[in-house]
Amino acid sequence: MGAFLDTPKTDKYNEHGEGNGLKYGVASMQGWRLEMEDAHQAITGLEGGLEDWSFFAVFDGHAGAKVSAHSAEHLLECIMQTEEFKAEDVIRGIHSGFLRLDDKMRGLPEMCDGTDKSGSTAVCAFISPKNIYIANCGDSRAVLCRAGNPIFSTRDHKPVLPAEKERIQNAGGNVVIQRVNGLLAVSRALGDYEYKNVEGRGPCEQLVSPEPEIFVRDRDDQHDEFLVLACDGIWDVMTNENLCNFIHSRLLLTDDLEAVTNEVIDTCLYKGSRDNMSIVLITFPAAPKPNIEAKKKEAELDMFIERTIKDIVSREADKKDFVFLKLLHMLMDQGISNLPPGGGLPAKQKLIENVFREVCPSKADSIGLPYDYLLYN
Repeated sequence: MGAFLDTPKTDKYNEHGEGNGLKYGVASMQGWRLEMEDAHQAITGLEGGLEDWSFFAVFDGHAGAKVSAHSAEHLLECIMQTEEFKAEDVIRGIHSGFLRLDDKMRGLPEMCDGTDKSGSTAVCAFISPKNIYIANCGDSRAVLCRAGNPIFSTRDHKPVLPAEKERIQNAGGNVVIQRVNGLLAVSRALGDYEYKNVEGRGPCEQLVSPEPEIFVRDRDDQHDEFLVLACDGIWDVMTNENLCNFIHSRLLLTDDLEAVTNEVIDTCLYKGSRDNMSIVLITFPAAPKPNIEAKKKEAELDMFIERTIKDIVSREADKKDFVFLKLLHMLMDQGISNLPPGGGLPAKQKLIENVFREVCPSKADSIGLPYDYLLYN
């Protein structure tokens, strides 16, 4: 669970779509982890007379990818098949659907014989014409943004939270180094059945609970800009405010949501994220639109950074200790203004690397992510 590659796998999976007045973009990257354990789902237009409803979800697996992949494939149907959901009791339907999925997965052969011990967080959203229903189980997170600022966020389910810790202790467990029995960093998850075997206790009373925390918000199409669902590989290095500000600023430059989500993942990688990263970005009608002034300012910023790099290289290139890391330190010392809000200099890392390779090819091999990680952290 804690092992890393020597160099990150930076190939991305992307998809995008639109429907019901929404647009969405998806990006995911394996990064430094040995395996890709994230999964996701994005559907505009549901079956069963709910063509004007949409569903989005992110699943962050641990100790394997089986539970996250299975959950991505089956959570929606498990929710929609509940009697509560069919009776239009959406909140209870979501709750029952999570528990139903967790119970059904327990019967999979690899779970029964103990060969697979994986688990997964889950954060999902149903978007209807009038409401947004958000459910969270674990430490993936959903954030709703207006005017580039977060106005709502789910709560990460960590073992140190008082109610979570009490449940764990009541089930005979302990919270050690902020983990369940010193091992698991989340207190709620799908799967993880080795933590769900306390006799005499229901599914929501175990060491690890599959119970989702559910929120409902009225839609405000005049002000709601976008909803973000992302795993902790994003939130480890970006606050809610930073991510909302960054996405807002990128939407002023492009309406290509795949490009925006790719920028988020790249920036998080340069900020030091060592985990798998997945993000689903859903935009509402009031989302920022690209404008000429924002594009002009971004172009001016890029030109300034390029000129600054060339100036530094012209002065420093012949010095033995001048490498890419030294350039980054010098750029940080410059205090460059108008960097992407929430992203900062890491958001311009690709540009910096490309210019450095062009003007200082003899030292291009000094570019390396481990150095960047040390610098930004």
